[in-house]
Amino acid sequence: MSSLAIPCADTPGEPLAPWWHTVLVLVPIAVGSIASAYQHGLPNAHVPGISSRLSGYFTILVEEWFVVLLIWPALRRRGLSIGTLVSGRWQTLGAFFRDLGLAIGFLVVAVPLVGVLAYLLGGNADSTLANITPKTGFELLIWLGLAATGGFCEELVFRGYLTRQFSAWTGSRVFAVVLQGVAFGLAHGYYHKIMVVVMVQGWLLGLLAYWRKSLRPGVLAHGLQDVIGGVVAFFS
Repeated sequence: MSSLAIPCADTPGEPLAPWWHTVLVLVPIAVGSIASAYQHGLPNAHVPGISSRLSGYFTILVEEWFVVLLIWPALRRRGLSIGTLVSGRWQTLGAFFRDLGLAIGFLVVAVPLVGVLAYLLGGNADSTLANITPKTGFELLIWLGLAATGGFCEELVFRGYLTRQFSAWTGSRVFAVVLQGVAFGLAHGYYHKIMVVVMVQGWLLGLLAYWRKSLRPGVLAHGLQDVIGGVVAFFS
């Protein structure tokens, strides 16, 4: 079967949901970003019986899947599925490795680029991540699940849902990519001024999704970057 992205069954110019639904989707993202900005992570997220770091991981997991669950019924009402918004699934092993290669190539270009930008802005993403990266084997295991969740959920929300919404409202895919990148940066409040760098990465991921006509390479790239970041921090 063809490995090309499956075109969305909906008309590109139509929003997936009304404006109030998008506000509903953005509210938990904004709350989480503001809380993490003030707390430099989520050290005050206390789940009984576990550490504050693990509490933060589970809080983020719940938040991200909650946002996806908000989007799911809106897609159902339009006769769409989560898979349609992602633009299909891998039909062959070769298709998977092709997207994996694109994801790795993206990281080879994007990671040094955003690293240089962070340096020029005088920020240090490593010191920011030091508060949230895993310190124990069990935390690393949960981090891997968190990385996979971030790769899938955040790409679905920002490069999928929000890009479609912004594209419909502005009539421009370019503006849609720009706006979703801005939203992506603002959603990472714990980075403070490095949020600008996250915006740039959001734009790059948006361009990747637009070029590939699929979220799959971006999901892999996003998840891999988070996995590698957590593993490197853990062993160093």
